[in-house]
Amino acid sequence: MVDIEKNPYKADFPLLASRPDIAFLDSAATAQRPACVLDAERDFYTKMNANPLRGLYSLSVAATSEIGAVREQIARLIGAVDDAGKPLADDIVFTRNTSESLNLVAKSFAPTVLHAGDEVVITVMEHHSNLIPWQQACRAAGAKLAYLYPDEQGFISDEEIAAKIGPSTRIVAVGEVSNVMGVRNPVEKIAEAAHANGAYVVVDAAQSVPHMAVDVRALGADFLAFSGHKALGPLGIGVLWGRHELLAGMPPMLTGGEMINSVSEQDATWAPVPEKFEAGTQDAAGIYATGAALTYLTQTVGYDDVAAREAALVSYLMGQMAELDYIDVIGPAEASAHHGVVSFNVRGIHPHDVASILDMSGVCIRAGHHCAQPLLTWLSVENLACCRASVAFYNDKSDIDRLIDGLAQVWQVFHGRD
Repeated sequence: MVDIEKNPYKADFPLLASRPDIAFLDSAATAQRPACVLDAERDFYTKMNANPLRGLYSLSVAATSEIGAVREQIARLIGAVDDAGKPLADDIVFTRNTSESLNLVAKSFAPTVLHAGDEVVITVMEHHSNLIPWQQACRAAGAKLAYLYPDEQGFISDEEIAAKIGPSTRIVAVGEVSNVMGVRNPVEKIAEAAHANGAYVVVDAAQSVPHMAVDVRALGADFLAFSGHKALGPLGIGVLWGRHELLAGMPPMLTGGEMINSVSEQDATWAPVPEKFEAGTQDAAGIYATGAALTYLTQTVGYDDVAAREAALVSYLMGQMAELDYIDVIGPAEASAHHGVVSFNVRGIHPHDVASILDMSGVCIRAGHHCAQPLLTWLSVENLACCRASVAFYNDKSDIDRLIDGLAQVWQVFHGRD
């Protein structure tokens, strides 16, 4: 049994430790950073500040080595290993964020396989970052964008998968965890159906890597993307993993320094993967600090403790919300199906008003469409907006209590105490 009244982690996070006046419940948008991550970024600049890959002197060599070590760390983290268990570090591409990673696949890979009359299948739950790139790819190729729809609880059925993924499907792109409903999609079943029809699978893991172990081989992914900043790392670091033969066959999306093999006046040839996709100077300090973040997440805390603590927090939150008859939760009725995310509305009150009043009490939640307008349209959510409280392992019971007290205050502001 997890004791959510105790919090062994909050002291590790300088912002949270120095701001006891806030209850931060927006980790699905971006996580807080532990001190070790801030220290790592500072250490890079004070101990090895040089442009990686571009120098033969010791500082540059050290920076290059550290970037390579983080590639290897990430490959191990997501199960990108060969049959002998060796991490396939060269298949890890650094980008700015999940959005850029997904755009890279849509702009560089999709044109190699997608033609007029083909289909790309996504879910209606996708974040716009895993929707708009496929709209654009389909428009360019003359292909069709098709949707998997969940039931009212947010779950995609086997029948829906069988009905939507077929011989015309060339790419299936799916978020492992919904950023609005918190449900985990049946990626393994979706991938099995896609591969049976000769299609490729792109997984948006932005909302899963911070909360659970991810294994690209077990998922059946051909590409997988996530952001460092949602997993305790710095802003501005994204990761794209892809099967090597697919990455090798793709043209680069950006061109310029460091992604070339040779250049003449009229032509150029590309460097091998992953440098081919990493034009210009990378945020080396951010990559180094991302390694520290993932070490903290997986070793100092560990996914088992992350999952147990977040499940207990969500269970308590939904139990408290059930006592307020003016709260409508969006998504599954079972707390166990909400992976760190509980979206809701206060009946008759606009989400922006809810969030603004909560902010007066130091409670930080997200309000709006959460970059998921098609989902909110499909759910017939009023104003195409909702509130979202998202927890992380560094939250505790007091954060939830402050939210619940704040929601009661919101109701009183609009309806009085009766």
